[in-house]
Amino acid sequence: MEDYLRNTIPNLKPFDYDRHHDSHFINQEWVLVNGISKKKSIYTFKEDHILEISRKASVIKTSWTLSINNIFSIETEDGLIVVRAYFKDDDVLVLNHQNKKEFALFINTTNYSEGLNSIEDVQSFLKEKYKQKVSDLIYGHEFYYIQRSREFGPFSVEELSEKVKNEQISVFCFVRDINEEDYSKRLRINDLIKEL
Repeated sequence: MEDYLRNTIPNLKPFDYDRHHDSHFINQEWVLVNGISKKKSIYTFKEDHILEISRKASVIKTSWTLSINNIFSIETEDGLIVVRAYFKDDDVLVLNHQNKKEFALFINTTNYSEGLNSIEDVQSFLKEKYKQKVSDLIYGHEFYYIQRSREFGPFSVEELSEKVKNEQISVFCFVRDINEEDYSKRLRINDLIKEL
């Protein structure tokens, strides 16, 4: 992957046909984030290699093909473009142009009830999505904490919160996830509780 794309959007996963094609790609409504404040475009990749691009009252039908090694050819009103597809997660798709330092960012709104019509809507969507993801992650993990040079745990965030309420431990104690070896992330109990 090109360095500029990796630096702009870290932790992208390449399109994997078996994992993404049927469940995350085909017949999903992908809102193009680039230029959303000027005109909203919704891209729907169909099984029969038809690409529907919806804008306000008009629908443009064009084509797409998948080649080897995650390379897509897409016919647009600007001509044929060649892209590589990456997923940030199940709802964020990036199509990286192979001949230019450009990429298109899409958000899957198929299961999202609110409309995405502006940059503010996109920011709100992403903030809520990742806030929920962090909250789910925190609820599903246990943490050790360190107090007076001794380590205790593991405990869930709820248990740590209860200990803080009962004044058994300080909200400023350092914590580490059970999968981490040390406290180098400098995460405190207070940081976990804020995400609940």
